[in-house]
Amino acid sequence: MPTHASRAALHPGGSDREIQALVQALLALAARLQAVRNGFAARLGLPGAAYTTLIAIAHLEAEGEPPGLSALGAYLRISPAFATMEVEQLQRLGLVRKERHGVDGRRVLLSLTPQGRARLAEQQPVQLQVNDDLFAGLTAQDVRRLSALLPRLVANADAALALLRAGPQRAPRRRPRPEPEATEA
Repeated sequence: MPTHASRAALHPGGSDREIQALVQALLALAARLQAVRNGFAARLGLPGAAYTTLIAIAHLEAEGEPPGLSALGAYLRISPAFATMEVEQLQRLGLVRKERHGVDGRRVLLSLTPQGRARLAEQQPVQLQVNDDLFAGLTAQDVRRLSALLPRLVANADAALALLRAGPQRAPRRRPRPEPEATEA
């Protein structure tokens, strides 16, 4: 069978079997995460992307000043145009409000309405149970490791998608990346 990756780190023991198993596990996890997200969303009568936007605004708002559209888009790794569409939908439903920044009138700040907060609070008992099951068996160290690794994988996936979109004939040759240092599992 042909190999699917050329980097030596992706061929432990001389085979890419482990990386293929990892890809399949990530695909299975992604499908299940989508289903969980869509389940939470359905409980609130929302599409999945709108629920993700609502919960992201809540998280960002809890970290300090209410987020703007740019901060929301960066947090969710979506375009500002898509963020705007989702926010407008949530605003029409009375779950999110937009207000002009007090100093910079060009900026719009986002916050949950009392109704938006109440809807999320109603769901919290189920969300706690589901997330406890979803992440059962993970230690604090596992969570920190995954929190460090997953953004790198997302950035790598963005680069891989850009390569696919450009087509192999037009894609710029990338310099080989240095192999990351091995860490204890």
